[in-house]
Amino acid sequence: MPQTRLLILLPFLLGTVRSQVNPGVCRYPLGMTGGKIQDEDISASSQWSESTAARYGRLDFDDGDGAWCPDVVSEPRGLKEFLQVDLRTLHFVTLAGTQGRHADGAGNEFAQRYRIKYSRDGSRWVSWRDRRGSQIIEGNENPYDVVLKDLEPPIIARFVRFVPVTDHSMTVCMRVELYGCEWLDGLVSYSAPVGQEMIVRGWHIHLNDTTYDGAMGFSMTEGLGQLTDGSWGLDDFTQSSVYGVWPGYDYVGWSNTTFPSNAVEMTFEFDRVRNFTSMKVHCNNMYTSGVRIFRQAHCYFRSGADWEEKSVSFKPRADIMSPSARFVYVALGHRMARAIKCRFEFSDTWMMISEIAFQSDAAVYNTSLAPRNHGHPTSLHPGGNPTHKTDDSNTRILIGCLVAIIAILLAIIIIILWRQVWQKMLEKASRQMLDEELTAHLSVHTEAISNRLSSSDVESTSTYERVFPLDYQEPSGLRKSPEFQATENLVAAAEASSEQTLPDLPDAVPHYAEADVVKDQEAPGALGYRITAVGVPLAPGRDGALEEFPREKLTFREKLGEGQFGEVHLCEVRGMQDFMNEVEGDQTNEPILVAVKTLREDASKNTRNDFVKEIRIMSRLRDPNIVRLLAVCLESDPLCMITEYMENGDLNQFLSRHELPTSAGDQLHANTISCHTLIHMATQIASGMKYLSSLNFVHRDLATRNCLVGASTTIKIADFGMSRNLYRGDYYRIQGRAVLPIRWMSWESVLLGKFTTASDVWAFGVTLWEMLTLCKEQPFSTLSDEEVIENTGEFFRDQNKQVYLQKPAFCPDAVYSLMRTCWMRNAKERPTFQRIHGTLVDCQAQLLSD
Repeated sequence: MPQTRLLILLPFLLGTVRSQVNPGVCRYPLGMTGGKIQDEDISASSQWSESTAARYGRLDFDDGDGAWCPDVVSEPRGLKEFLQVDLRTLHFVTLAGTQGRHADGAGNEFAQRYRIKYSRDGSRWVSWRDRRGSQIIEGNENPYDVVLKDLEPPIIARFVRFVPVTDHSMTVCMRVELYGCEWLDGLVSYSAPVGQEMIVRGWHIHLNDTTYDGAMGFSMTEGLGQLTDGSWGLDDFTQSSVYGVWPGYDYVGWSNTTFPSNAVEMTFEFDRVRNFTSMKVHCNNMYTSGVRIFRQAHCYFRSGADWEEKSVSFKPRADIMSPSARFVYVALGHRMARAIKCRFEFSDTWMMISEIAFQSDAAVYNTSLAPRNHGHPTSLHPGGNPTHKTDDSNTRILIGCLVAIIAILLAIIIIILWRQVWQKMLEKASRQMLDEELTAHLSVHTEAISNRLSSSDVESTSTYERVFPLDYQEPSGLRKSPEFQATENLVAAAEASSEQTLPDLPDAVPHYAEADVVKDQEAPGALGYRITAVGVPLAPGRDGALEEFPREKLTFREKLGEGQFGEVHLCEVRGMQDFMNEVEGDQTNEPILVAVKTLREDASKNTRNDFVKEIRIMSRLRDPNIVRLLAVCLESDPLCMITEYMENGDLNQFLSRHELPTSAGDQLHANTISCHTLIHMATQIASGMKYLSSLNFVHRDLATRNCLVGASTTIKIADFGMSRNLYRGDYYRIQGRAVLPIRWMSWESVLLGKFTTASDVWAFGVTLWEMLTLCKEQPFSTLSDEEVIENTGEFFRDQNKQVYLQKPAFCPDAVYSLMRTCWMRNAKERPTFQRIHGTLVDCQAQLLSD
């Protein structure tokens, strides 16, 4: 058991084990634009001329005649012509970008539609289909704009072909890019019995692997599908996390009535021999419907032709208390193999799996030097020696050369370390002083915090500087950034007009191209809650300090996202209440969920100061509707802060899974939520914001994505939303420097970078609108980002041309009236959170009486 826990903790504490790919983050350009993909790796079925050859089919490049153009397409639909990209190794591809041939106006050819084919070995090709079975992807409408299309489902491939779909009446040219990341799992195929159909309350639940790209008969062979698409199913298998598909889509499931051995056998083939540490299997556990996680797993390994006799067995703990789906981690004991065969035994009538991922390192062999294999794995003897015989004299010479090289490198390293030893000692002493200061003096006087905020930390970066590591190219129309000119015009109008002056404007109003949205009026550190007046005393902790929490008690569950400091992880922890010496209700030994923010080990001194500052301030926040800092880990890197996390996740995802009842009979349905409950949750948000505003704190990113839901619809305000890739579409990137939740921001925050409690009130109105629409759409979903910014300009000009969010269906008039007051142009006319809280309490009472 300790060995298993160590394997689970390694990805979080050490970061060395390669884990399952995250489609939300895996969206990097793979090299057509940046030149990482070489010309020899780009080929085509034909070309119109030498100046329109395949190597000119790079997105946003105008070399040659500006694109790849095939020879005259004589066949209708042109399905024989293609542009092929060799990625050299297997990649997880999530996005495709296309562009036509513009060449500064000299060309006007583009592909209105296209298909994608892919291959993992270069011999067997598969046509990509979306989750509804369509192969056609809508392409470009003009020759110059970039069109990005999500590949749902994503593909795992080395070779990718773009196949234009057209008739003979139109000439097509293409420039392309692929987005994704390297496929580190190394899994090239899995084989398993075909999923079956389940009937629940008259519903036909199809539990087959819909996106499987191998051969399908009684069994699935030589392919990949939903079990490797990077997403997993919901707790209720009759629902789906994918919009517009059928019940049971997320899971592959089997009934024990058709398996005499009472087990399902699955085989996994990999690209090469690997050293396997663990396997994680996402299983459904809706035991009330006869579905439970597997009773036991037996895994066998193969490096050569035959399976090894010695197996690895794992028996998860039986759970008939929680119907939640979960990942089950199976320790594989560093076994070497190129194929794994696992038998999963039934523990109930049905077994359902939505995702399987492996953690492994490439196996190391004592082989002689060989020419580059261009991506194909070299066959090696499983014992660790090459299958061919090498000359002993050559081997001795090679070993001698390697020893000499190693000796030289060691000497160089020793010299470098000796020269830098004093600098390292000073850095270590500085870090130790910082950590000791944190653990011993978290109760530092408010005046000391104020001094640091106003002096040494002024240069720290904004919380809106980075959401996630995504850097693919934007369409050319956006790169010209027309919104910058519009903002400059608005500022110029403000300076030129003597009639439209605003109170309390800063002396200089920078636009986005020159500065992030961080003003001198506030502390520019990367806190979730922003300080506008640090002279107000903060609520003290129980004893003024937080103790060191033993990090070995943290069990990694999943990565929530990436923030400015580092990563945010969801973990399980036992004994937290005992550690904190608190008694809150019935004490149980069941683990609780916590969010763990980590600091990058290479963080700068300013970033470490900001991290310390956030811990100081969060340690003093004590309110039932604010996420609480529970503990810290500071004795070694990575530094961690441990905060509460609620079992029902964030409010946005929680509400999107519900519907409003359409009749009195719907009130008790599991997937409905009443208007009264929504107002009750909104009242809790207002209460939490009332507490923050009483301390002169400004949140700056209030939205449903930043509210967590607990038992009995308890709400707590957090600040994780920006770090989660799930909500990347809610933030607008400004020339790569800052990202802004502009659809939630007040006009003065967007145009002037002015954040106050009044701007939080504006965001609360938008959050309330989200809740009453059950988060089914973005605010201002019919407007582009540029149009949203232009709308803030209409608020500034105050000519009654601004657009407001429309009243949601079933929204009480009093609640929508409250929203509109939150969006008053004059910040002083907006209600306080104390008044908002009182109004919502009255609305609750009115709904109960009705």
